[in-house]
Amino acid sequence: MPQSVPTKDIPTLKAAKNGKGSITELQELMTESRNEASEGFDTKSALEIARIINHEDMKVANAVKKALPEIAQVIDTVARCLRDGGRLIYVGAGSSGRIAALDASECPPTYSTSPQTVQYVMAGGPKALAAATEVNEDSRELGQRDVARRRPTRKDIVIGISASGRTPYVVSAIEYARARGAKTAGVTCNHHTELSTVADVTVVAEVGPEVVSGSTRMKAGSAQKMVLNMITTGAMTRLGYVYENLMVNVHMKNSKLVERGIHILMLACGVDRNTAVRAIRAAGKSMPLALVMLKAGVDKPEAMRRLQRSNGNVRRAVEDAVMDL
Repeated sequence: MPQSVPTKDIPTLKAAKNGKGSITELQELMTESRNEASEGFDTKSALEIARIINHEDMKVANAVKKALPEIAQVIDTVARCLRDGGRLIYVGAGSSGRIAALDASECPPTYSTSPQTVQYVMAGGPKALAAATEVNEDSRELGQRDVARRRPTRKDIVIGISASGRTPYVVSAIEYARARGAKTAGVTCNHHTELSTVADVTVVAEVGPEVVSGSTRMKAGSAQKMVLNMITTGAMTRLGYVYENLMVNVHMKNSKLVERGIHILMLACGVDRNTAVRAIRAAGKSMPLALVMLKAGVDKPEAMRRLQRSNGNVRRAVEDAVMDL
């Protein structure tokens, strides 16, 4: 049976008054509307339920497609910030915060970036990843306080994720970051929201009403995941952490990732397995070093110098080394 919510955790009915951030305003959002396609949902068979959800999910990619110009703008801004030594800091609450945490946590193993490079700030802190603490998302003070602890600067970009585009915690965090000179962006699923008025650029993926009304972990969550995937993948690729379409900065921490690294090196350099293994060992399990060594025919110290000069851009390091030979 669903758990009951303690009375002390329920916001007071003062929030139901009309005005900015009110419950009346929330009900007017597209993501809170009732979906005609799922009427009578609780009477459907398992297959019918799956078909309805699948049909609605097909709308997500097209909604994201309409926001590609804004996504590209954010990608370039993130790449510039990281190139200049800044950070990408996500801010979210509830499902949006968990999606942000997932994206941030997957950057180090995928691109060998420092955990400080892509961070997340979430209403309720890390414990909210596994336990609902959504009451915190109503607090503007907590949003400002939590992002202030990261000390955002002009080098950083802070991205707020909120399906509704009105979450007080997220909006206030973006306001604070922008006031401190950081670049800011918003990712939402509704047009004309408070988040769009405080962020430098806003990505809007309008997916429409959810199959289960207001359950924005569904289409809205899928859209946000797709957008964040594009932002970090695009930025890391622009920085040169991807060679061709290969994950050449993979962090080889277990047997699966070692095998992946060997296979990637074989594809990128057109060498056999034994040659790839020897190169990885000689490079100290550094994929970028191994690739530059093989592609440019240089030793490890020279490959290190080239990568350092190119700020880790693998293609540039390879091309510069080849041109100097």
